[in-house]
Amino acid sequence: MDVIATAGHVDHGKSTLVKALTGMEPDRWEEEQRRGLTIDLGFVWTRLPSGRDVAFVDVPGHERFMGNMLAGVGPAPVVCFVVAADEGWQAQSADHRDALHALGIRHGVIALTRADRADEARRAEVAARVRHEFADTGLGDAPIVTVSARTGEGLNHLRAALDEVLAAAPTPDPDTRVRLWIDRSFTVTGAGTVVTGTLPAGTLSEDDRLALNGSREVTVRGLHSENEPHRSIGPVSRVAVNLRGESAEDIHRGDVLLTPGVWPQVSTLDVRRTMGVPLADAPAEVIVHVGTAAVEAGLRPFGEGHARLTLARPLPLVLGDRLVLRSSGARSVLAGVQVMDVDPPALRRRGDGHRRTASLLATPVGGDISAEIARRGALRRADLEIMGFAVPDGPPQGAVALRDWWIDVPQLGRWRDTLLAAVTRHAAARPLAAGLSRGAALSVLSLPDESLLGLVIAAAKLEQADGLLRLPGARVDLGAAEAGVASVEKRLADAPFHAPEAHDLQELGLGPKELAAAERAGRLLRLDSGVILLPDAPDVALARLRALEQPFTTSQARRALDTTRRVAIPLLEHLDATGQTVRLDAGHRRVKQ
Repeated sequence: MDVIATAGHVDHGKSTLVKALTGMEPDRWEEEQRRGLTIDLGFVWTRLPSGRDVAFVDVPGHERFMGNMLAGVGPAPVVCFVVAADEGWQAQSADHRDALHALGIRHGVIALTRADRADEARRAEVAARVRHEFADTGLGDAPIVTVSARTGEGLNHLRAALDEVLAAAPTPDPDTRVRLWIDRSFTVTGAGTVVTGTLPAGTLSEDDRLALNGSREVTVRGLHSENEPHRSIGPVSRVAVNLRGESAEDIHRGDVLLTPGVWPQVSTLDVRRTMGVPLADAPAEVIVHVGTAAVEAGLRPFGEGHARLTLARPLPLVLGDRLVLRSSGARSVLAGVQVMDVDPPALRRRGDGHRRTASLLATPVGGDISAEIARRGALRRADLEIMGFAVPDGPPQGAVALRDWWIDVPQLGRWRDTLLAAVTRHAAARPLAAGLSRGAALSVLSLPDESLLGLVIAAAKLEQADGLLRLPGARVDLGAAEAGVASVEKRLADAPFHAPEAHDLQELGLGPKELAAAERAGRLLRLDSGVILLPDAPDVALARLRALEQPFTTSQARRALDTTRRVAIPLLEHLDATGQTVRLDAGHRRVKQ
């Protein structure tokens, strides 16, 4: 199936033309039929001479229903724009043209309706005006067909023109991720909740699990198109989706069904103006139209051609998406914009706005993968795809790959230098230490993912053992104390809270000097009152204490740790001091969440 949306000034014959083409009444509501005025979206279908099935989304032309018009046109790839031959170009014609221009629609047919009311001279005059009005838009070369729904003149020519335009439109990918903007939600007796929309790409199947608005999981119970059931439906199609166990009252126009986990939920985005008023002249609050959604947003201009939008609710947007901006309360299009960044940098320092303006001016349509990786230091290839980049098979020049990560080479060099400096400082400050811990290295580097640490370590050519990093050739030598320290380590490995007594330490040749060296080397942990434990003893203790009913007493802690008060009290005080436990009173503590 293919989908075509109508557009054009109110009462220029859109619904009448669609009815003549399909034999179906697109105005669903009694009020629409009584007033002869399309208020909401209508949906009908037919088969063209080529055998191509086509559905029409009939939109309202009245200026008061511009939001409904945008909801109908937004997801549709092809348009049939209607201008009455007798009345000619009108104000709402321009508003609808601007909406199509803002949405970047490039495929369509222009129908001059009510030809039976205009002579040849008038038809030629209106056609020339229409061609002039569309000259600088994506429909500048669209075929113009003169028709009369009343007499049938030109209808076959229009059907043929629609066939040609649809054949020339890009073929959508049936295997890509699904984004179905919902335009209706209602209840069908015996079936439950049904939502409808235009499926521009991807495929829907029975029992599919989808994400409603990117969060709540829903299941497809059944699918219909053209009032016929289907087990699977591909693009481009008008589709009715029966959702299992959902309430129609909880789903509204502007909601969206998504393939789970592969769409970014965007609240802040940077955009580039494609038409309309300079963004520097736009109001600070606008309405953003995309798909069938209309969302309030704050607008911060970056010069005349770019801006940052902060949406009132997150939307599934990707690089290149076209949005329509309207002023709150206004009935015409303010501007059209194209999404340039769905994860833009924060603007915190003075001059960040000017720097961002320069960056956006230098960014090509489609984005710059190298610049995106350089800005973040590293990005997953899958994240680039989710954001909407056309991702090559391998990393761009200036980046290297590590599994699914693409890392900026200059940033890798900066991480390498930072880590080398940290290890060198640590060795100078603690000459007997075994090395810098991986945790400390991660803290110093602030990597986007811990899995990248190995690459940085390799780039720095550091040695690592037992989770500690050191300069090549560096060793910690405890000398004569090595045997005694190893004996304590073995004892504590078997019973982590059976701390050796002072006389045990003396027999092992471990006095204050030797114990201090062992602690600096990361081999032992010294607590108050001369209690000696392994460095991981606080973590082991915390795990046991979490298993206790909270709060707990010192006696309960002692039993859980299988130790004496001599060890338990200094260890609990250590956990208090490091903020891992909270002392409530003289006898009770709890683990800090």
